[in-house]
Amino acid sequence: MREFASIDELRACQGREVAVGDWLEITQERVNAFAGATGDHQWIHTDPARAAAESPFGTTIAHGFLTLSLLPMLMQQCVAVHAPLKMTINYGLNKLRFPTPVKSGSRVRLRATLASLDNHPLGWQAIWRQEVEIQNEPKPALVAEAVLLYIRA
Repeated sequence: MREFASIDELRACQGREVAVGDWLEITQERVNAFAGATGDHQWIHTDPARAAAESPFGTTIAHGFLTLSLLPMLMQQCVAVHAPLKMTINYGLNKLRFPTPVKSGSRVRLRATLASLDNHPLGWQAIWRQEVEIQNEPKPALVAEAVLLYIRA
């Protein structure tokens, strides 16, 4: 966990990797729960026997949007800004790619780089380069430019 006492302290990290999170296992149970929540029950996610027989991955894979949905939790485990803030708002994404599928049972973690931090009428707008890496894989599962608004108190 990387903690910042002020926006100025955070601003000093622009252009640098700020934090690397802990590993999180992507279990079949988590994949199934996501399928239930979203209605996306495609066999490549939910049928281990068929995926083992027919999928080029040899097993089930997590939904790309499951990996995406983990970003807020993974980011909260990596970075905390303690400046006098009312709240932090997920403002959206500028870019998003899923270069490598996450096989069920794999472990992932977040690498967070502060690309920019600018003033905003409500406080500050940060663009974070977020990369979800997969343990023992050369390419990441997800690469995104996430936009967060830090709302001043």
